[in-house]
Amino acid sequence: MKTLIIIPVYNESANISKILDEIAEMFPQYDALVVNDASTDGSGRIAEENGKAAVVNLPFNLGIGGAVQTGFKYGRDRDYDIALQFDGDGQHQVSEIKKLVSVIEEGGADVVIGSRFNEKTVGFTTHTLRRIGIRIFQGFSYLMIGQKITDHTSGFRAYNRRSFCFLANHYPTDFPEPEVVILLGRNHFVIKEVFTQMLRRQGGVSSIPLAKGPYYMIKVMLAMFMASIRSRIITDNKKL
Repeated sequence: MKTLIIIPVYNESANISKILDEIAEMFPQYDALVVNDASTDGSGRIAEENGKAAVVNLPFNLGIGGAVQTGFKYGRDRDYDIALQFDGDGQHQVSEIKKLVSVIEEGGADVVIGSRFNEKTVGFTTHTLRRIGIRIFQGFSYLMIGQKITDHTSGFRAYNRRSFCFLANHYPTDFPEPEVVILLGRNHFVIKEVFTQMLRRQGGVSSIPLAKGPYYMIKVMLAMFMASIRSRIITDNKKL
């Protein structure tokens, strides 16, 4: 199936070339797209010079939601069957891309999330405060869509065409990953998780600093709640 790997990038000059090299080496059958979200550190130029991916340079910073949605629109307009979101911070392992894509290819789900938390591991884990927040999100998702999602903030996700075309029109813009789980669940998309390892950030700075954790939690929980009470966008007789 025609597969596009979408890599949203904001100031990831330390990571992006290595990621593109690994993707090209391990998965030459897949296309890669770097969406450069108005980086100020030369990330877009480095990706272009690498030559192993198409590059879209946004004229101003849209945030992760706008960058990923740009990738979905690119995939929709170019008739891709599968879109895979892969963060540009170096924390995901390229070798695990096939884990997610295989589930989509087999028709087992509309969306597959690479989760750090649905299996016990002795490797790198996130800060305690982040893990507490993620557990709160787990409880929220169970209450709102009747499904326990263990890793709402994961930026490692695969989508079939139906789901990413839906999100090309309806993707949340601000800290979108937890909210989009609720949006998808409310619209009866099938979501699954597979275990994936997480590495330490190889460079750059997180878009969600710990100091802003309480503000982030309140804002995201409110967004999740609002997504849960919205009317369904897709009705049984409406096609994408």
